[in-house]
Amino acid sequence: MLKDLSAQAVAAGLLAAFVGFASSFAVILRGLGAVGASEAQAASGLMVLSIAMGAGGVVLALRHREPIGVAWSTPGAALLASTGAVAGGFPAAVGAFLVAGGLIVLAGLWRPLGRAVAAIPAPLANAMLAGVLAGFCAAPVRAVAALPALALPMVLVWAVVARLKRPFAVPAAVLAAAVAVLATQRFTPAPPLLLLPSAHLLWPVLSGPAVIGISLPLFLVTMASQNIPGIAVLNANGYHPAPAPLFRATGLLSLLAAPFGGHAVNLSAITAAMCAGSDAHPDPRRRYWAAVSAGLTYIVFGLLAGGVTEAAAAAPPLLIEAVAGLALLGAFGAALLAALADPAAREAAVICFLVTFSGIAFFGIGAAAWGLLAGGVVLALGRWRR
Repeated sequence: MLKDLSAQAVAAGLLAAFVGFASSFAVILRGLGAVGASEAQAASGLMVLSIAMGAGGVVLALRHREPIGVAWSTPGAALLASTGAVAGGFPAAVGAFLVAGGLIVLAGLWRPLGRAVAAIPAPLANAMLAGVLAGFCAAPVRAVAALPALALPMVLVWAVVARLKRPFAVPAAVLAAAVAVLATQRFTPAPPLLLLPSAHLLWPVLSGPAVIGISLPLFLVTMASQNIPGIAVLNANGYHPAPAPLFRATGLLSLLAAPFGGHAVNLSAITAAMCAGSDAHPDPRRRYWAAVSAGLTYIVFGLLAGGVTEAAAAAPPLLIEAVAGLALLGAFGAALLAALADPAAREAAVICFLVTFSGIAFFGIGAAAWGLLAGGVVLALGRWRR
């Protein structure tokens, strides 16, 4: 096993972890905060998610000797931000996280559930995801208008670096935003002891509206936009692990992270491509060390979560949303394109997108669930009419 270790694979893993963490930690903090997490609880969630996906990536990569990566559910965190506070506060959200993790485990154990998720019309699943992400992706525009001194340099850096080396665009934007905040805002660093990692265990509360409004959409978004594409990325690079055990593993990790504020972990897709491609190593049999390296780096980043959260709290909230929006632009574009690709389902997809984007909530159930329902009804009526 150690004979397969190479500096090239380790470097690829370090790069993948840095890009994955820096590009989306703002989305995680924003999502957890939106459903009621305090700053300390959000830091706890960020920490346990980083450690869970790091440990999961190390174990799965070494066990299968394939570059299987694990990541937090960035679209799932964006879903939380669009859902907002639920009745029962953050404990109810934690209960919903547990149910979502249980559903992911069940999808790996019970094939009919996995097939049912795969049978959800792709235009509706992508339209729901696009509706969830749209508000975030508009945040950079709002930030430039409201905070030009902070947001405009960040957006310009992102645009320039994206033309040169796309994977580094969002991390470069994060660094530009940090420099701008330090130069213009008053920032008093917390004592070092307060920046040490601290896990906050919460007693979950099961709530019907939270299960319908958070658990089901979170499960669907995580499976459709992360787990299934993650398998596709591995297959495209010549690796063919059985999906069900991987789903069970990520679902179990989600269950373990939930009581500490973590919403969901899943198979990685974008960073998996960085670890599974030829840049990680010319020999496909030695690329799994890239996933191991990425996992170990995620664990280190998790232990620094207190400092990351403290620094993020010093920045204006709209700037954090803008960073998250830049990170999600690619996912939003891909989801919107896939949602509108089929002319026969286009009207239903548009309805699903608009209802989800509206942010409405009835009976404590968020817009994502209503959007999927509305789009499904329109799609069914169209097929019945034909």
